[in-house]
Amino acid sequence: MDHSPNSAAARDIAYVVHPYTNLRAHEKTGPLVITGGERIWVTDDDGKRYIEGMSGLWCAGLGFSERRLADAAKRQLEQVPYMHTFAHRSTMPVIDLAERLIAMAPGKMAKVFFVNSGSEAIDTAIKLIWYYQNARGRPDKKTIISRKRGYHGITLAGGHVTQLAYAHAGFDLPMADRFRQLTTPSYYRDGLPGESEEEFVTRLVDELDQLIEAEGADRVAAFFAEPVMGAGGVITPPAGYFERVQKVLRKHDVLFVADEVICGFGRTGNMWGSETYGIRPDLVTCAKQLSSAYMPIAALMMADHMYETLADRTEELGTLGMGYTYGGHPVAAAVALRTLEIYEEDDLLAHVRSVSGRFMERLEALGDLPSVGEARGVGLIGALELVADKVTREPYPPAAKMAAKVSEACLAEGLILRPLPGDVLAICPPLIITQDEIEDLFDRLRRALAQVNRSLPAAA
Repeated sequence: MDHSPNSAAARDIAYVVHPYTNLRAHEKTGPLVITGGERIWVTDDDGKRYIEGMSGLWCAGLGFSERRLADAAKRQLEQVPYMHTFAHRSTMPVIDLAERLIAMAPGKMAKVFFVNSGSEAIDTAIKLIWYYQNARGRPDKKTIISRKRGYHGITLAGGHVTQLAYAHAGFDLPMADRFRQLTTPSYYRDGLPGESEEEFVTRLVDELDQLIEAEGADRVAAFFAEPVMGAGGVITPPAGYFERVQKVLRKHDVLFVADEVICGFGRTGNMWGSETYGIRPDLVTCAKQLSSAYMPIAALMMADHMYETLADRTEELGTLGMGYTYGGHPVAAAVALRTLEIYEEDDLLAHVRSVSGRFMERLEALGDLPSVGEARGVGLIGALELVADKVTREPYPPAAKMAAKVSEACLAEGLILRPLPGDVLAICPPLIITQDEIEDLFDRLRRALAQVNRSLPAAA
């Protein structure tokens, strides 16, 4: 890679702050500079091609060369390049997109609030939940519950709901006393010795019930959950978990917020992860594959009972005092609308279902390798949890950075994957991936795993 003073990499090192990196360490090497893309492939500034096995950041469902989305952006830029949604203004793409989202939403959603990212959608949900409880005359009902290893954004409020150490360390988080956490629903990692999966679910549901009762149901406002926990390790819920969780929430009048930022728009084999796992939410956040990541856009959808209460409160106060300059941007909305049309025109759900079986077969086959403790996933999202001992499930010491080593070996094989906390390697290819490309992806991954395993010291 060219790191001469005038190269793109050198300029990047000089001026760009890179999230989720050791900034000092990466100053010495420079970034992987991507200069092109085609379908599931991206190309770096040396001309090397990679299978983008993470869809960027779980988001480029239609890959990296969908001309129909570029055309949609161009048409809208030439017609109305910008208009806000403040003070009862709108544009046709925003109106049409909202109508389409409500028609396809999980549960009975009534209204859409457009924002720019999943993190903004989570922050907006928290603020509107508190506004809603005030409007109901329940000013103490403000506590938010999430799960350990859950990821719900990285902004100030979202960072409180996110329960990953890196989201808190060095940032003075948590700084508020309105947030509580529950056990991660990972039967593999958090199940007790001799505990069945059903008993594990019972323990987690009892934990939720007891937490609400200890806090007081009059103080607990909402429960936030990803149908499949993404950045926390691609953790799929154990059987019956969400059905029983929802019974507890209904008993205590606690809202369910489904974070569909990663799961939404076909990733789990249904349009929504909520459909896959029988979730009937009160609010839904979505982003990422909403526009296949071609433009920044996200949305918060809410059920009618919540909207009506908000509307009554704004009549009393005179306004809903929040919004975002670029929320409901017409170009982003036009691209998102075209994305949803393409999902339908190309019958992408049928395609995902047709190839996800082979994706899971190849994923689960890696579970036989000595360093793989669990291979898990659903639809076209999966992960490998790497362990030092398959029998005891003992993890590698953090200093070993096993998932990072495998990720680096994957790069050498022309495959981009993402290491996650807990030595988990995530796999989330574009939804358009073919069966032959799935074979190619897993062939490269298997070679990378074998290379790292060969480099490990022999067991004593």
